[in-house]
Amino acid sequence: MRFFNKNELLAVGVVLIGVFVFMISNLSIAERKARDAQRRADLGSIADALEKFKEEFGYFPPSIDGAIGACKSESFDEKIDEILSKEPFSQSDYIALLGPCSWGVDGLRDLVDASHKPYLTTIPKDPKTDEGAKYLYLSSLKRYQLYAYLEGGESEIGYDAKIVARDLKCGQHVCSFGKSFSETPLDRSIEDYEAELAEKLKNSN
Repeated sequence: MRFFNKNELLAVGVVLIGVFVFMISNLSIAERKARDAQRRADLGSIADALEKFKEEFGYFPPSIDGAIGACKSESFDEKIDEILSKEPFSQSDYIALLGPCSWGVDGLRDLVDASHKPYLTTIPKDPKTDEGAKYLYLSSLKRYQLYAYLEGGESEIGYDAKIVARDLKCGQHVCSFGKSFSETPLDRSIEDYEAELAEKLKNSN
């Protein structure tokens, strides 16, 4: 039986290392693509829940430091009965009692009626939250914008250079993908868009 000589063993070793590096590289790419696919799916789920929320409450939750403002603040339980007993009901007073929801921890639900089915049992968090990536939520109550950072960059499905140009921060990264209500553009602020709509309405009258 013939054994490999030193040069042949070296050659085999180089080939095996090359195969190993190739496999690790492909695995890394597959995991990255899976995370970006998860981000797109998460934003879709959140968007669906937000629109169900608006159907019942008549507004989208406010944005509080980039988070969805639909959870209990520290004073919620203390003051909610007073707010609910007022006639007529003050939506602005109720909204003032809301606090930010924690991504990956809190759900999107009716805070007054515990029997009501949650719009979202748990609001998803970015797959790399522990490494500084976060979703970003912006709202005017009438409209919302929801953003994420895609690791794949320009090669990834959904990547939007116009969003990148806004330089919005999805945690430690620049947001590059988004969802929004109806025709609300993702490459402009909601305030600018609503001001434009108001100006068009004014000029049409």
